[in-house]
Amino acid sequence: QVTLVESGGGLVQAGDSLRLSCAASGRAFSNYAMGWFRQAPGKEREFVTGISRSGVSTYYIDSVKGRFTISRDNTKNTLYLQMNSLKPEDTAVYSCAARWPINPTRIYTSSSEYANWGQGTQVTVSS
Repeated sequence: QVTLVESGGGLVQAGDSLRLSCAASGRAFSNYAMGWFRQAPGKEREFVTGISRSGVSTYYIDSVKGRFTISRDNTKNTLYLQMNSLKPEDTAVYSCAARWPINPTRIYTSSSEYANWGQGTQVTVSS
């Protein structure tokens, strides 16, 4: 079991940047595949990006490609989401998630595939 705590959310204007962090404690963070999800008001939770246990593989949904970057620092037990050129439609509660992967390069894109979740951090982008 791993415990996840997000931070870094806030209120920004369109075009601004934010960096979210997800601090992990408990079992070895480096053993987990990680993902970022978001949920806007009245909408379903949406996968945003994922990174493999090894960190070699990443995947992004089309709407954030070129603007968001996922990374991990296994020495600090922390997952990051760098968000640039933010848009009002990026407004949501962002949550990180972890799961024990089948292999070190696999990325998981469905929320049902993750067993461990953080509490979320609010990101609000004004126009």
